Amino acid sequence: MMPTRRTALVLLLGAGSPAMAQQPRPQRQPQGPNLSAPRTLMAGAMATAFISRAPANARLAISRPTDPPEGAIVASPLGQATVLSLPAPGEVGSFEWRLLGESDGKPVILLRQPLVTTAPAATLAAPARVARGNPLPARGIGPNGDRDRVVLVKPDAPPDAQGPSFFPAENVESTLEAPAEPGSYELRYVMDAPLTGPRVLARREVVVE
Repeated sequence: MMPTRRTALVLLLGAGSPAMAQQPRPQRQPQGPNLSAPRTLMAGAMATAFISRAPANARLAISRPTDPPEGAIVASPLGQATVLSLPAPGEVGSFEWRLLGESDGKPVILLRQPLVTTAPAATLAAPARVARGNPLPARGIGPNGDRDRVVLVKPDAPPDAQGPSFFPAENVESTLEAPAEPGSYELRYVMDAPLTGPRVLARREVVVE
């Protein structure tokens, strides 16, 4: 019995179907590590990077573009983390994120990404006068680095002077206790970032009565 035209068409289509003639699929090559992080940031601010497929013993670092692999302004091991925060340098300039690995016991750069820091700034809010020993509500907003402080000190005190303080990275508002000694004081936002150390970004006069 001769096949009809319709039967021949069905056979022809079937011969080209995936079920009858499967082509081998190319295997996907395993991908390397990946780094995603801010490219522009206020100097001294905390920056969060997202890392995937990093090798064991990898580290995340912020360095100058000309620094060797072992040179880092700030660095931290990844461990099992895929999200990590580092404080940006307190200076304005061009830096770079680096994902570091090891080869023959020496650090090697696996990935790099540019990072530009902009001028740091801060604002303060607090009453101009307070009775000695009384609560002093205060607010400080700035880079909010993990070591930044809002602190109440004497006007001539050095940048690293201690006094009633709080960390804006934890909460930008807090209540301080006014000193027992009356006089003129200064509420300060002190940035404490890599490369710069303590630096006063904002000041506000407070009179303790």
